[in-house]
Amino acid sequence: MLSPSGRSPARFPVPFELGLERLRAELGLVPVEYPTTRAPLASPAERARDIHAAFGNPDIRAVMASIGGEDELKVLAHLDADVLVSNPKPFFGYSDNTNLHLFLWNLGLVSYHGSAVMVQLARPGSMHALTRESLHRALFTHERYKLTPATEYQDEEGDWNDPAGLDAEPTMLPSDGWSWHGAQSQVTGPAWGGSLEIVDFQLRVNRYLLAEDSYEGAVLFLETSEELPPASYVDRVLMCMGERGLLSRFAALLWGRPKAWSHQQRNSPDEKARYIAEQREVVLKAVAEYNPHIPVVWGIELGHTDPQYIVPSGGEITIDAISREVIVAY
Repeated sequence: MLSPSGRSPARFPVPFELGLERLRAELGLVPVEYPTTRAPLASPAERARDIHAAFGNPDIRAVMASIGGEDELKVLAHLDADVLVSNPKPFFGYSDNTNLHLFLWNLGLVSYHGSAVMVQLARPGSMHALTRESLHRALFTHERYKLTPATEYQDEEGDWNDPAGLDAEPTMLPSDGWSWHGAQSQVTGPAWGGSLEIVDFQLRVNRYLLAEDSYEGAVLFLETSEELPPASYVDRVLMCMGERGLLSRFAALLWGRPKAWSHQQRNSPDEKARYIAEQREVVLKAVAEYNPHIPVVWGIELGHTDPQYIVPSGGEITIDAISREVIVAY
């Protein structure tokens, strides 16, 4: 159990403890915390030491992040690639943890985009059945699974300042499923991507990205965070990926259902619908301009909304736009 990004376990111990208890009770796992897991302040070097210790410990079977954050990028400079390559094991997390996923991808290691202890595992009321099943498969199996659109979703999280809110099941909304766009073809490739804002970090720093042709034939997966970036921002990031010759390398695109509500931006249902429609428009526009011959699946459950599928970063994904199937290999 690590906090390579945010330090929320120190600020909000109740949801963190709930997530740990569900790891024990529902998944039969024994959480092992490292020194910076609940540290209110920890330097990038200290957090990197905990990553090395967790990966290097032969008794640790998987590594899971407590939550995301905003500065995991700083940790990467302190990582020893030899330690990680010599001790490969599954790493779970999303959002700012995209930084570590992409670092591991460069080393040829498969990791798992999704499932934070304080969010998916500590979901109010209970874990969503779809999320639990996806996490269980990624943890304990090595098989191929067909993902199916969820029939319900929600994106309005509770307030951790009110621990009583952890008892009530969230109100779910009907899901309108996925939409398919672009080429009617079937492609298979290694998954690459994560949170769009963190991919943007990587583009700006340009220290940890490989040559553009390294991504040839990969399946790009992207989603936006609780910061609710406007469509103009999404448009500009994709434009930059296109202009550097990166967007054209991918064989398919999976785009996560956008989160359209936050405590800072409490959108009405109509405002949510408009936000999602505007984001979809700029995504499809960018693909049409820079890589028009690929299949696109819009609205898949892979990011900041509930429920959430685990995506194998570096692992194989098949997009079959003819039969409209998405198959992941864990």
